[in-house]
Amino acid sequence: MNVLPQIGLGCVTFGREIDEAASFALLDHALEKGVRHLDTASAYGGGASESILGKWFGSRRPDGITIATKILPPYDRIDITASLRRLGVDQIDLLYLHQWHETALRAGPALDQLVGSGLVKTLGASNFTLEQLRAVGPRFGFVQNNHNLAVSDVTEELRRYCGDEGVAIVTYSPLGAGFLTGKHQHGVQAGSRFDIIPGHQQVYFHDAAYRRLEQLEAVARRTGHSQPHLALAWALHQPGIDTVLVGGRTPEHLDQAFAAREFADMHMLSELTS
Repeated sequence: MNVLPQIGLGCVTFGREIDEAASFALLDHALEKGVRHLDTASAYGGGASESILGKWFGSRRPDGITIATKILPPYDRIDITASLRRLGVDQIDLLYLHQWHETALRAGPALDQLVGSGLVKTLGASNFTLEQLRAVGPRFGFVQNNHNLAVSDVTEELRRYCGDEGVAIVTYSPLGAGFLTGKHQHGVQAGSRFDIIPGHQQVYFHDAAYRRLEQLEAVARRTGHSQPHLALAWALHQPGIDTVLVGGRTPEHLDQAFAAREFADMHMLSELTS
């Protein structure tokens, strides 16, 4: 089984929702908190996230850091030169195919060459279903999917398969891109993820997700715990999940996750989905 820390830092906000200075502040705080897994993608901010992360890493050179990035399809010809340059590294620790595409079925030889040449240490698949993961074969040691109280692409079948095959499960968006905070109940907040990328709205703005949000609000009112605290605690205590990527704009957003990791009332968390 591949091993990553329970909490990783998602760098999707870098260069898109926060500038370089704010990104550096968040990265420095993450390092102080013991975070050693940093996740980005070539698509985040049109490469800006990789560039900011690479500049920070080059200036700090911390030990024991795992950097993951992702490439978009098609996968007929895979070129990671730009990602290596932006990140300022000779080897990518973990390279994901960012989303399913039929060309993933033909990408095996190119991916094997990247690993064999030392340009990539290990491989993962992001936003793949169980059927798609099975179809591409056993070379992927990680799968990264959306998973939170409102919306999940991590099925029980996927968990069993990954457990049997030694595939680590990494999840993202524990707060549903802010949906689970309840701040969008009366309209999309300006400058938020749903405002910057309107396509995210269709993932969350539907009846099933709103029912989960209502249940979260009810438990929060009754117990006095905040909605973000409960939602993060739920995501961090899910069985079969190896790493939860926590994003944000400020160090305080990361602190919320570490506080939620200490949550001990599993019965209360079970109420969120009852």
